[in-house]
Amino acid sequence: MSPRRTGRLSGRLSGLMPERRERLPEDGVAVVRQAVGFCLDYPAYDLFDRLPLIQAAMSEYAGHPPASAVTEFAEWLGGTEPMRAEEHYVSVFDTRNRRSLHLTWWSDGDTRRRGFSLAAIKARYRAHGLTPPGGDELPDFLPVMLEYAALEPQDGTALLQEHRAGLELLRFALVEADTPYALLLGAVCDTLPGPSPKNAAEARRMAPPPPGLEMVGLGGGPGRFAFEQPRVPEVADDSVGH
Repeated sequence: MSPRRTGRLSGRLSGLMPERRERLPEDGVAVVRQAVGFCLDYPAYDLFDRLPLIQAAMSEYAGHPPASAVTEFAEWLGGTEPMRAEEHYVSVFDTRNRRSLHLTWWSDGDTRRRGFSLAAIKARYRAHGLTPPGGDELPDFLPVMLEYAALEPQDGTALLQEHRAGLELLRFALVEADTPYALLLGAVCDTLPGPSPKNAAEARRMAPPPPGLEMVGLGGGPGRFAFEQPRVPEVADDSVGH
């Protein structure tokens, strides 16, 4: 019988403490992604309680940029009053300010196509034996996707890479907002293959081209409905890369 997974996706890592290694291995990437997922959640008191564990886990990978970024963020959050941290979080992650943590928002915007993208992500989780989150938590919420990427490194990396443009655009938006949360997005992007873009214009060019008029129906001729073409959100181009 396979071990039972518990948590958002019916599965969280059992702990954040890895074995000490000389270089950042695959399990180190998983630990960093899981830690970032924790830190990107709403800063409730349980996150503050978890900070020492996160910092201890990152110390195992001292000197590696993704771990150093998470450590720096954890130190900032630990030195911030919880109420101030909550206010900062709410002000930062607001779709009106184009800093959404829901990655399909970056690729699909508020179009009908987004519903299909969310359903596809849920199906992906189920295909790996994981139960998608319920309630008000959507499957494209970055902490959920990072948890999935920690539990299923190969497909999780592929999923994050498919949303690389959104991740990089969010990173640039957070840099522009001058918030420590930019450290976390930098850490995530550092765990992905290939270099990060130097500016937001390059990041937008990473997005796949908008789909053509995909017809909904049984085929054999033009259908009645067409998906709306998503619009890649604008982010200032004068941001610098990490």
